[in-house]
Amino acid sequence: MAAQVVLVAGLTHHDVADELWRASPESVLVRHDLSGLADGVVRRWVDGRLTVLELAHGCVSCTLRLDLIPLLEGLDGRVIVHLDPVLEPEAVCFALSETEVDVEAVITVVDSATWLSDATGGDTLADRGMRAAEGDERTVAQVVVGQAEFADALVLTGDDPVLNAVLDRLTPLAPRQRLDDLDVTALLAAVPDNARRGGFDDGFGSLLYGQPPLEPAHGVSVVHFTERRPFHPMRLHNALDVLLEDVVRTRGRVWVASQPDQALWLESAGGGLRVGNLGPWLAAMDDWAEADAERRAAADLQWDPYYGDRSQELFVITRSDPGEIVAALRAALVTDEELALVSELDFADPFADWHEEMEI
Repeated sequence: MAAQVVLVAGLTHHDVADELWRASPESVLVRHDLSGLADGVVRRWVDGRLTVLELAHGCVSCTLRLDLIPLLEGLDGRVIVHLDPVLEPEAVCFALSETEVDVEAVITVVDSATWLSDATGGDTLADRGMRAAEGDERTVAQVVVGQAEFADALVLTGDDPVLNAVLDRLTPLAPRQRLDDLDVTALLAAVPDNARRGGFDDGFGSLLYGQPPLEPAHGVSVVHFTERRPFHPMRLHNALDVLLEDVVRTRGRVWVASQPDQALWLESAGGGLRVGNLGPWLAAMDDWAEADAERRAAADLQWDPYYGDRSQELFVITRSDPGEIVAALRAALVTDEELALVSELDFADPFADWHEEMEI
């Protein structure tokens, strides 16, 4: 029988994994400490027994590939994995997707006193002395937002109406409990059938995962920006600052005039931004066989006779003025005059080279 894994994530110290272990007498508890990863050292506990591992390459991917994944593949029954604070559960689930191991649920612990400031700040993990390895340039915001967004259930250390309003929009399906009144068995039972449970899409799925509320609450607003004309690449690049000030999360597909066949993925959290290449739009593909049925059906519903499925769609959770975000993004679109000459113009393109992290 393959292992049924419960991942427990969170930047703050907590005993949720231990509580879950005690509530599941037949389970196995795995805990990792990556604080020595830069020196190639990983500490791992299995049911309290410590093993010190020395890796030739001190990186997160090596830790997953050479230690955690083989360990989980050799176990069965319920396994509770208490992730190191700087690990994002999505990366772990991506690695597990190539195995027979099933993800039962992802539980993330949210520090109610610090999460909002972390999620909208610009500190890097290196600034806090927490980076996983040399070259780890992630921000604290990218970690805490990613941990919460990917969760099937949340444990909060306190009660804050603004934080609750953000989480309603960031991860609307996830049930929540307070840490001081935690019943881990009831929390897991409350995870809905349509929860993510380690699953992820290819970037062309719905951005409004779980149908979050779109109306403002407690100063938290949602911008759902859609347009059917391309961005001017340099004006978009200059407009991105508006997504880095009091913005918890931006996720979306972007179409730039300089690369009409490629869909870009844009993602921000606090002061951290990622831009990547999702691959071609269906309109640029001769063969749709590799595109899943859901993507093809969605494209058919909004197909434009000229542009096909090319479009802008961004989902922004913000504590700033949503009108300012919409205005900045709309001003970055090509004008009618530029659109008429788009095939003849030579655009300066800051998005020409793909980087997971982009300096702006």
